[in-house]
Amino acid sequence: MKRNSKSVELLSRTLSYILVAAMASGATLFLWGNGRGQSKLEQLEKLIEKCFIGQSDKTAMEDAAAAGMVEALGDKWSYYIPASDYEAYMEQMNNAYVGIGVTVDTVGGEQGYAVLQVEPTGGAKQAGVQVGDILTHVDGQRMLDIGMTAAREMIRGKEGTAVKLSLLRDGVAMELEVIRQTIQVEVARGELLENNIGLVTIANFDERCAQETLEAIEQLRQQGATALIFDVRFNPGGYKKEMVQILDYLLPEGDLFRSVYYTGQETVDTSDADCLKMPMAVLINQDSYSAAEFFAAALDEYDWAVLVGENTMGKGYFQNTFRLNDGSAVGLSVGKYFTPNGVSLAEVGGLKPEIEVQVDETTAAKIYAGQLAPEEDPQIIAAIEALQKAS
Repeated sequence: MKRNSKSVELLSRTLSYILVAAMASGATLFLWGNGRGQSKLEQLEKLIEKCFIGQSDKTAMEDAAAAGMVEALGDKWSYYIPASDYEAYMEQMNNAYVGIGVTVDTVGGEQGYAVLQVEPTGGAKQAGVQVGDILTHVDGQRMLDIGMTAAREMIRGKEGTAVKLSLLRDGVAMELEVIRQTIQVEVARGELLENNIGLVTIANFDERCAQETLEAIEQLRQQGATALIFDVRFNPGGYKKEMVQILDYLLPEGDLFRSVYYTGQETVDTSDADCLKMPMAVLINQDSYSAAEFFAAALDEYDWAVLVGENTMGKGYFQNTFRLNDGSAVGLSVGKYFTPNGVSLAEVGGLKPEIEVQVDETTAAKIYAGQLAPEEDPQIIAAIEALQKAS
């Protein structure tokens, strides 16, 4: 068959342009054909190891590739955990770690990191660290120079050892020696408000959540509480088993929670007939995720509690954590969650409160840091008013 002369001319010009571009940039084109039987990533890794003129970090490359693969799923709930972060991840899930018992953030400006929370049982509390302090140095190292990650690693260490902290309090420089110890993070706590209303604040639904929540409820009832407010604002969720145990205690007989796995298998968690009958409210906001949302949704669908605050995130997938050979892990979405009535919160855009109360960023930050008294918290005030009207 006779070739089209225009096509031949076009191909010739294209090859010429590629050759000129390669010569101009100093590049040489090769076919890398030594990766037979290997995946693209394996082939690329071998190519870099063999031909790259600079220094390469294999672990960093593999971490970046793994994180990129998970990100490419387009699922904002799946995540990759480098091996270097896995221990901290498990500490968070277990609500326990070896450290001094502070939560800091970068809101300290050019001076250091601001203390947002101080655990009541930690060494920092015992040494005198307070919320609002600005941590400037750890063991003589300027925290802003070494960065948050390195500072965290220096603060944490072997149980029973000491770390020296330099801080500013209202502009006055101070130095404290803090003893590292195992910190059992407080998961739930109770507080009796006026008019015999009990406030139960639940930080997350990870380990010990059900135990501490039920203990807080019983203590409040013994103190005379006749109504309850559950605060799951800024609650990132956690384990289904913890949430179900609390709901079983609170709600009458019926479905509590539905899970549908990638295999198509469906499970339904149920409650027995025993329940707690008293007026209830649940505080929610845009940082209430997963189990926190479904906890509130179940109480709402049973008409057991009034929801107060702001629209929640709407997380309808659940993840399993898979450990990989190098010590890293991936939290992969493997199924969907549904409310007792079969509603996917992801599909409806989250949980909407019956009583909407918006707060500004400054107020929200104070609530998160525990710096706002209940009588100054607009959402708690609205919940109290709702319970009083219902009684």
